[in-house]
Amino acid sequence: WWVPSKSEYSVEWASINGNILTVPHLLWLRLPMLKTANGIFPANYIHLKKAIVSNRGQYETVVPLEDSVVTEVTATLQEWAVLWKQLYVVRHKVDLFYKLRHVMNELIDLRRQLLSGHLTQDQVREVKRHLTVRLDWGNEHLGLDLVPRKDFEVVDSDQISVSDLYKMVRHSVGDSSEFSLWKGKKGKCFYSLLFHVFVFQMKGPPHLHYRRPYGCAVLSIMDVLQSISEIKEEKDFVLKVYTCNNENEWCQIHENIIRKSSTKYTAPSSNYGLIISLQLLRGDMEQIRRENPMIFNRGVSVTRKLGFPDVIMPGDIRNDLYLTLEKGDFERGGKSVQKNIEVTMYVLYADGEILKDCISLGSGEPSRSAYHSFVLYHNNSPRWGEIIKLPIPIDRFRGSHLRFEFRHCSTKDKGEKKLFGFAFTPLMRDDGTTLSDDIHELYVYKCDENSTFNNHALYLGLPCCKEDYNGCPNIPSSLIFQRSTKETFSVSTQLSSTKLTQNGELLIPQTCPRQQEFGRRDKKSLLFLQDILDTLFVVLDDNTEKYGLLVFQSLVFIINLLRDSKYFHFRPVMDTYIQKHFAGALAYKELIRCLKWYMDRSAELVRQDHIQEAMRALEYLFKFIVQSRILYSRATCGMEEEQFRSSIQELFQSIRFVLSLDSRSSETLIFTQAALLNSFPAIFDELLQMFTVQEVAEFVRGTLGSMPSTVHIGQSMDVVKLQSIARTVDSRLFSFSESRRILLPVVLHHIHLHLRQQKELLICSGILSSIFSIIKTSSLEGDVVEEVEMMVESLLDVLLQTLLTIMSKSQSQEGEYVSCLLSLLRQMSDTHFQHLLDNFQSKDELKEFLLKIFCVFRNLMKMSVFPRDWMCNVIKFLPLLQVWNSYFSLAVLFINQPSLQLENATPPKRKKILDKYGDMRVMMAYELFSMWQNLGEHKIHFIPGMIGPFLGVTLVPQPEVRNIMIPIFHDMMDWEQRKNGNFKQVEAELIDKLDSLVSEGKGDENYRELFSLLLEKIEQETWRETGISFVTSVTRLMERLLDYRDCMKGDETENKKIGCTVNLMNFYKSEINKEEMYIRYIHKLCDMHLQAENYTEAAFTLLLYCELLQWEDRPLREFLHYPSQSEWQRKEGLCRKIIHYFNKGKSWEFGIPLCRELAIQYESLYDYQSLSWIRKMEATYYDNIMEQQRLEPEFFRVGFYGRKFPFFLRNKEYVCRGHDYERLEAFQQRMLSEFPQAIAMQHPNHPDDSILQCDAQYLQIYAVTPIPDNIDVLQMDRVPDRIKSFYRVNNIRKFRYDRPFHKGPKDKENEFKVQVANKVSFYYKEDNKSHPLENAIQVVENKNQELRTLISQYQHKQMHGNINLLSMCLNGVIDAAVNGGIARYQEAFFDKDYITKHPGDAEKISQLKDLMQEQVHVLGVGLAVHEKFVHPEMRPLHKKLIDQFQMMRSSLYHVSQYNVLVSHGPMSPESIKLGVLSRRGSASLGRGAFCLHSVLIIEVEELE
Repeated sequence: WWVPSKSEYSVEWASINGNILTVPHLLWLRLPMLKTANGIFPANYIHLKKAIVSNRGQYETVVPLEDSVVTEVTATLQEWAVLWKQLYVVRHKVDLFYKLRHVMNELIDLRRQLLSGHLTQDQVREVKRHLTVRLDWGNEHLGLDLVPRKDFEVVDSDQISVSDLYKMVRHSVGDSSEFSLWKGKKGKCFYSLLFHVFVFQMKGPPHLHYRRPYGCAVLSIMDVLQSISEIKEEKDFVLKVYTCNNENEWCQIHENIIRKSSTKYTAPSSNYGLIISLQLLRGDMEQIRRENPMIFNRGVSVTRKLGFPDVIMPGDIRNDLYLTLEKGDFERGGKSVQKNIEVTMYVLYADGEILKDCISLGSGEPSRSAYHSFVLYHNNSPRWGEIIKLPIPIDRFRGSHLRFEFRHCSTKDKGEKKLFGFAFTPLMRDDGTTLSDDIHELYVYKCDENSTFNNHALYLGLPCCKEDYNGCPNIPSSLIFQRSTKETFSVSTQLSSTKLTQNGELLIPQTCPRQQEFGRRDKKSLLFLQDILDTLFVVLDDNTEKYGLLVFQSLVFIINLLRDSKYFHFRPVMDTYIQKHFAGALAYKELIRCLKWYMDRSAELVRQDHIQEAMRALEYLFKFIVQSRILYSRATCGMEEEQFRSSIQELFQSIRFVLSLDSRSSETLIFTQAALLNSFPAIFDELLQMFTVQEVAEFVRGTLGSMPSTVHIGQSMDVVKLQSIARTVDSRLFSFSESRRILLPVVLHHIHLHLRQQKELLICSGILSSIFSIIKTSSLEGDVVEEVEMMVESLLDVLLQTLLTIMSKSQSQEGEYVSCLLSLLRQMSDTHFQHLLDNFQSKDELKEFLLKIFCVFRNLMKMSVFPRDWMCNVIKFLPLLQVWNSYFSLAVLFINQPSLQLENATPPKRKKILDKYGDMRVMMAYELFSMWQNLGEHKIHFIPGMIGPFLGVTLVPQPEVRNIMIPIFHDMMDWEQRKNGNFKQVEAELIDKLDSLVSEGKGDENYRELFSLLLEKIEQETWRETGISFVTSVTRLMERLLDYRDCMKGDETENKKIGCTVNLMNFYKSEINKEEMYIRYIHKLCDMHLQAENYTEAAFTLLLYCELLQWEDRPLREFLHYPSQSEWQRKEGLCRKIIHYFNKGKSWEFGIPLCRELAIQYESLYDYQSLSWIRKMEATYYDNIMEQQRLEPEFFRVGFYGRKFPFFLRNKEYVCRGHDYERLEAFQQRMLSEFPQAIAMQHPNHPDDSILQCDAQYLQIYAVTPIPDNIDVLQMDRVPDRIKSFYRVNNIRKFRYDRPFHKGPKDKENEFKVQVANKVSFYYKEDNKSHPLENAIQVVENKNQELRTLISQYQHKQMHGNINLLSMCLNGVIDAAVNGGIARYQEAFFDKDYITKHPGDAEKISQLKDLMQEQVHVLGVGLAVHEKFVHPEMRPLHKKLIDQFQMMRSSLYHVSQYNVLVSHGPMSPESIKLGVLSRRGSASLGRGAFCLHSVLIIEVEELE
């Protein structure tokens, strides 16, 4: 039930605990506002949010009204949740899995903070910064898109220009998204809070007390910053108070604590100390006062920096003298012990009056009139290190002095302090400078308690220090105060004053204006900037004619000081002075006059340093000019306005004059023009205060227009000119549409000239990017049609040409200019496009333009979206082959560009693109089809050239795109059939391109059904038979290509890859007869065999290509890795390579015929050197056959049944050659590991249809016996076993295997009685059921032959080192005999009942008896050989074999009438004649057979 409502709310489905992010999905619903209190969800599960509904209806979108960063975090976490699990389960990136989990938890916590609504603006920005950094980090590591941001929020690409978007994306990619917490270096304290604790001793009268050191506490500011995690968090800190072990080192106790020199201080015995509360605030003082009024209402004191701050603003008056009591050296004065010295300090004025409240002991402490130092016990050389601030008024500074009185403190003599000396120092010298920032060693004068200081003149006439003594050579000796030459007292001072100075050169009387060049000698003048500027303008007002130029030069110098990076922070001081303190209402006239005078002389003077300095100071000169004019206009109600405007006009004429001069022959003039151009854009804002936007724009246009073109100036001026234009574009003036229409033509003119000549491309791209950004912003608020029209006419063609040039040279500015081009195209409306087309004078011009733009877009299809519809409307009128080809190629590239393949995007990204743009591939496919239809009879010109590109479009996994493109192929076949009577070109091109495209990874499973649509259309044609045949072949090819592609790109075994390649190669040869493709896959298969070290198989593979060539001199083109050469040369090279591979594979018998073939060719050409080489090679092969050991392989029949197998294996049977030493069990295990989903069949019978058609995998594996073709060689007695061994397992075309078949009822006690061997031959399909007794004879005979061959090899030491093969063989025979084996044969066939019933089997029974007796003899010899070579560690196995052999012999049934079956006599290895049988490990069965990793594959179906 639903009630329509105008109010929409989004509903978040949350968990019980209210944590919204603990559930994987958010459920958004539209709920009506109901008056009832009941609802469909529990209240504690629901949180209502305001939301915006867009695109109302079935596909409406609900967006919650919350911070966009919160929305992004929510969506991102949902997207990450799926990928996060895959990191562990699928991709096995455990480290990233745990890192991402940590980041996701952080995002959840930060999101919670942002939603709480309790953060300040600064805290919100900080939280958003942390959120976006983590979002970008996660997206980057998960391979997701990095989104461009502005102020932490995702940028809407529709609201900004492509140029801005490109810069944002490039910045996002270029910047590292890593984040970490800042940590300080261990043990290093940058800032500390220092607390000294003193004890006041109260002895004697209450007014007599003194300070004694007790302890010190230190707190590292770094520890504070690391402990306070949030802004404005108040936290308590406990400081331990340490005592000093030696009072003499008290002045260094804080440094010892910081350095942790624990031997010099003592920690408190109990846990006590100072507790302080700290709170961290950020911002300047005004902001902190405004945001935290309660703190300052509690009497918080502000501690100013010790010394000058970086910037002293006008009006900020300060006059503090910081004095540090350093040390003293005093005499004992006739005492046996040292003194307890206290220093008392006073500040006295010139008249001897003690200045009240001029001494401050610390921030927040009340000021006082006297200072008392702490007292060190019995120490005549105390070190204090105590700092005192003296905030002395400026008017009292001159004539004041400091007096230091020294007293000895004692608890005796009524606890009185006895005066024994004093020292003093004046604060200001006679020349008006203050006490220098240095250590001052003062003279100590003797005195006592009876001495009086009422008449301060008595001691002020004395020298206070050594420097002062040098200035007073004649000092009378009868003075009341005598200096103690052995005693000294040292203090250090530091002055922080905005009015007083220690430099005499800065004291400039107004009566000496020629000394205005003071700044050239001392840059510290900037500290007194306001006073200096006031003085300069007072001098200018008093005597303009005399001092005007001097004041101008001094002003220029000061302004240029501010351009130095060291003093750049003083610019706000200058700005504040001009706005609030400058009072020179008449100064603008003289400043304009001097500035114009400088510019007018620029063409005359050789040295122009002073002119260049004035040009660099242009910005602040105009600030003074404009502010002066404002003050004058305000004071006179706008008088002399016309004169001012006229003077500015004349000044700009002078500026244009300077810029128009030819500077190619004058390096000095170049610097002057460069200085002017650099400073020129900075004056626009000042002019806007006095002139309208249009008037200022006209000034600027005239100035920029006066600059010569790039042809008439040097490269350095090119850069400066463009930089000036760039700053003009970035200025506030250019943001006004009125001024932009005036300035844009001249700006575009200069850029056009540079682009034409390919000069300064990087700067030009920056200017264009700024212009497009401004125009895009303006287009959201107003009309920019006129401005876009200007840019199209001036830039479009030259931008295309520039891009083509950049691409041809692979320059780095490609991205910038592509973004500029796309920005321009996006701003163009239909009117602009139509106007552009109308401006072309001929079809040739239009053709050239279209080809140019097609070429650009074809090479830059990976970039963003751009307009396309206008191209279609134009091309319909141009039946030009080149243009059409370019258009089709461009359309194909557009559809195939990676950014549009939505199947590769994450679901949220795919949905976002489809909602906003739709599937643009489908739209372009419709356009492409429409254009194809418009070609009419010209379609034949695009066959077969466009088959490949169009086929690439059908490989896009989008069903609608494929359905659109299929009729085009039918059309191509039809047109070629009409013209040529067949469609051979379409067929050949389609097959070639299909192979290359699928090999590149394109196409999917659904593509197999693609050509069925084509088949439906062909059904209606007269040529349907050939068409259907062609489509059927292509469909089969497609199936094999997809199998091949999936096999190559997957983690399949080498066996599967080789088999798949063989399947595809045979298809090209036998079904569609594509020789070139066949040869390509021959080489691919050869490379796979070489990689798997199947050298014999690689040789046979390459031999297939060799057999296609003839011994002729026909020239062959370059192909694959082969150079251009004759057919004879290529065949010779192939033969040599094949012979080499046969040698590595130990298949010398196959290499010998090739050696003979090459020998015949060399002999016919009288190439005796090569003939000698090949004959030697052939001889070497014969030697290898006789001398080197080769193993015989086992063969296995493998059936692959079920529809789950790949196409090339499905329901097929093969014979496989096993590895060396590989038996049936090992081979079965290997095959099952390659097909882990397969089920092993336990019987050798052929499967029925239920297995063949099921969706599963069944493997049927059993051993088979090769039946050699060359029987003659094997029957020759004189042929060595090594040679026979080769022919027994090679060139095989026929195999046999035995299936059990029971005649009559089955005997449960002994199946051998009725078991018949069903002998099946693969080649002839023979199906002979042999007698059970014959089967037993064959089994025993085969095993005896195997044992004899193996034992002979060990006897002749042909098998070296490893005896495992013999051990396994002996164990298999003996163990089988003990557990049944030949004993079962004895029970079955030597029984009296069997002999009576089967009298005709007597001869066969005798034969079986002989074979069994022979087997016992062979086993005995084998055990003797085994004992000789067995390793000591294998002795237990040998003993077991001996024991089992004895059991085997003793358990055999003895029948007297048949003699003795087992010989109990001694045996030796020579007692039995054993044949020699060699084995080869990796030889093929025959030419044309292909091995899978040393496993030969022969399809049973093809051999039958």
